[in-house]
Amino acid sequence: MRKGVRRVLPVQVRRLVRHELRATASLGRWALRRTHGVRRGDLAAGYTGPQTAMMYGMLFVSVVETVALALLIPWPAVHRVLLVLDVYGILIVLAMHAACVTRPHVVRPDGSLRIRYGALFDLTVPPDAVASVRVDRRYPEGRLVTVSGDGVLDLIVGSQTTVTLELNRPVAFVRPLGARGEARTVRFHADDPRALVAALRQPV
Repeated sequence: MRKGVRRVLPVQVRRLVRHELRATASLGRWALRRTHGVRRGDLAAGYTGPQTAMMYGMLFVSVVETVALALLIPWPAVHRVLLVLDVYGILIVLAMHAACVTRPHVVRPDGSLRIRYGALFDLTVPPDAVASVRVDRRYPEGRLVTVSGDGVLDLIVGSQTTVTLELNRPVAFVRPLGARGEARTVRFHADDPRALVAALRQPV
């Protein structure tokens, strides 16, 4: 059956469905205050600070829109369809935020680093690939995952990054829709960049 699904659905569609399922599952973890992939001795580094207000703003607008359409649309059938779509949209926004909260960056005791963005992006950097790391606040332009021609990968949250990680060899990564690439420098956001940098510089 899996082979049949792979033949019918493009890779991008399959990955989007997988991301949505993982994000939806994160709602339960969020309610129970549990994190994904964080073990004893690890440092979990959150990164949702710059986007939290925007997420709740989107939720507020979605709820207002749902109520307004319920009052303005006189046709019950159309109202039901729009209601389902609006509720689904609200659920997805919540799920995406929950996935980011429950899937933080992780610094392992051995000095390895797992860089994530919800269920959309996951990159593990082994300790022997790290050349240097520093706090470095930048405001790059572009999408969530932006790669320049010289191998710089920006994982942008709220239009900013706060940590720059220099590598001594290229590290492979997978974009949210399945495209692959290699990075020699990774710039990403952490709410407390100094704690993350300190932990990465002093592995157990």
